[in-house]
Amino acid sequence: MAGGAQAASHSISACLITKTDTNPFFVKMKEGAEAKAEELGIELNSYAGKIDGDVETQIAAVESCIAAGAKGILITPSDGPSLTPIITQAREAGALVIALDTPFEPADVADATFATDNFKAGELIGEWAAASLENPEEAKIAMLDLNASEVSVDYLRNNGFLQGFGIDIKDPTDIGDEDDPRIVGNDVTNGNEEGGRTAMENLMQVDSSINVVYTINEPAAAGAYEALRSFGMEDQALIVSVDGGCPGVQNVKEGVIGATSMQFPLLMASLGVEAIAKFAEDGTKPENSEGLDFTNTGVELVTDNPVDGIPSITSDEALEKCWG
Repeated sequence: MAGGAQAASHSISACLITKTDTNPFFVKMKEGAEAKAEELGIELNSYAGKIDGDVETQIAAVESCIAAGAKGILITPSDGPSLTPIITQAREAGALVIALDTPFEPADVADATFATDNFKAGELIGEWAAASLENPEEAKIAMLDLNASEVSVDYLRNNGFLQGFGIDIKDPTDIGDEDDPRIVGNDVTNGNEEGGRTAMENLMQVDSSINVVYTINEPAAAGAYEALRSFGMEDQALIVSVDGGCPGVQNVKEGVIGATSMQFPLLMASLGVEAIAKFAEDGTKPENSEGLDFTNTGVELVTDNPVDGIPSITSDEALEKCWG
């Protein structure tokens, strides 16, 4: 657990709890939260799990925030169900709890959620992949997911991709229950490059003719590409992903990733800190975007091979907006 107060003299305290402190997405999120907290005069304590899925450290962090009397807690939950009891305690203690990036299940476990429309992010890259293939009916698809917990951000992106590609979804909250023969299989990556490489190697042993690779995020995509390249097969498969980090966008520019859906972690975090400040001032809680159970912070498709009917921006345009 990594923690540190920005300024002990600040009268309002808040916490940021991310899944890790190494993933560039969460690094940028922390930067956004710290900058906004400093601007608004809020004392911010930051915590992070050791790896994606380290729920025990996140629970301990919430306990520390409750004990410190934090007015607000921003959290990217590693395992929503396991965190729900301690999140409920935090709210009962008077803290405003805002989920960032990954919604709880149900979303109203937290007071509010600031996130990408993760289903839409997956759907965009699924539509692009299907439109980019000469014959999508002959696709051989590798699905590189996050971890066995199947948190909401994981199944939303996975199933959004499948729907965008034109594959019928069975259970919208489950991963891997589809019976479409185009799906070679699912494996987990823990959202990092090493995991992406291993997962890709595993699925290539199932079917070496894979020509589409869905990845939960861009570090996993980079690992998948390295696995393909080690077998001299890097030109065989379209790789698609979600994130919008500068390394990932650069990989789009270099042809490693065909398309990615860009999200905006700095915006999520800064809006979260602003919401805590407003709550501390007059008790106001954030409102959801129309028709959604969260505040949508936006998503944009990034590719240098656009297809008709799917709005996108180029890698050069995305490099002006990227993070990490």
